[in-house]
Amino acid sequence: MGAHRRKCDWCGSGTPIVRDMDPINPEFQYWCEECARALIIKGDPIETYRELEGEPIYGRLLDEHCTLKRFYSFATA
Repeated sequence: MGAHRRKCDWCGSGTPIVRDMDPINPEFQYWCEECARALIIKGDPIETYRELEGEPIYGRLLDEHCTLKRFYSFATA
């Protein structure tokens, strides 16, 4: 299944913008913007991730909403 056809693993309807590269539960790896924002606001951001849209959407969400001062890593191919 191509990335353009995949849906968010949490809500099942959004287009994923980020992939969790070290998920606690492997059933939840792909996250849409709304669900990813909710994770950050809840205080449970994705720590090792890969952006899927070619632009740093998730990185901007971290900058805007994350108050935790942890080290987050962008996974490269």
